[in-house]
Amino acid sequence: MNETTATKSSQRLRVMQHLKAGKSLTSLETLRLYGIMRLPNRISELRRRGEQIEKTTITVENKYGEAVRVAEYRLKADKS
Repeated sequence: MNETTATKSSQRLRVMQHLKAGKSLTSLETLRLYGIMRLPNRISELRRRGEQIEKTTITVENKYGEAVRVAEYRLKADKS
């Protein structure tokens, strides 16, 4: 396993641990919490591995007070 593969693996693990704790994630939160700059890539990799992750678009305020839309990811709720 090369360094890039190991880094991606560690990033996927951090993202899944966060989501499995019942929390959601945005790209900015992931950068701040874990130093992961490409959350959509890690989400795509996790989905290819069978993880059921849903994306919703939410509106947040940027540093200028403007409303902007961002993707928020969370594990899909069990329908049992």
